[in-house]
Amino acid sequence: MKTLGLLGGMTWHSTVDYYRLINAGVQERLGGSHSAELLLLSIDFVPVEKMQERGDWAGMGRLMGEWARRLEDAGAEGLVICTNTMHRLADDIARAIRIPIIHIADATAVAVKRAGLDTVGLLGTRYTMELDFYRGRLETSHGLKVLVPDEAGRTLVHDVIYKELTYGTIRDESRAAYVEIIEDLRRRGAQGVILGCTEIPLLVKQKDSPLPVFDTTALHAAAAVEFALG
Repeated sequence: MKTLGLLGGMTWHSTVDYYRLINAGVQERLGGSHSAELLLLSIDFVPVEKMQERGDWAGMGRLMGEWARRLEDAGAEGLVICTNTMHRLADDIARAIRIPIIHIADATAVAVKRAGLDTVGLLGTRYTMELDFYRGRLETSHGLKVLVPDEAGRTLVHDVIYKELTYGTIRDESRAAYVEIIEDLRRRGAQGVILGCTEIPLLVKQKDSPLPVFDTTALHAAAAVEFALG
């Protein structure tokens, strides 16, 4: 079994799910009381959040590279960045380390294509929905058509993430608003919806959605298990 390095804390609420899902996946595959070999570096999210707000991606890239090196130096053989948004810096991080990164967008695209879909909606932070690092990878590398909410929808999705979900706050009103946005994506042609922020699955489950849901936290964790045991 390979040792996985988890770069978490962005936020800790979803990092808990990564730890649980990866261990459960290893135990399911190997049986008995097996569990995953993990190294977890969970960082304070507030400094990262402030750097995001002022657009200091270069500074974040340096920090993420340093954190990834700490995991590599501790013995990690593969890196799991436990957040969608910070995959914006995956190339910067890759240049700082020698171990492979298990990319969340690739894990998600595999599941979408396995389901036979070619057009999906994408929910996430404003950075994930608007910048090219995530949508572009899905479209260019995997041949998917990606739809995002309109400006008002993107603002609502982003604000719920940063003002509620990062604090662990779950509101029925916010779930209803997300479902309405998913319904609009369905009307525009989306065949499924990617929950492209690792906190969104805390709010929206498959039973809530009018479209098939792709939980990026669960899909990324499953890809990490496959890497560890492959």
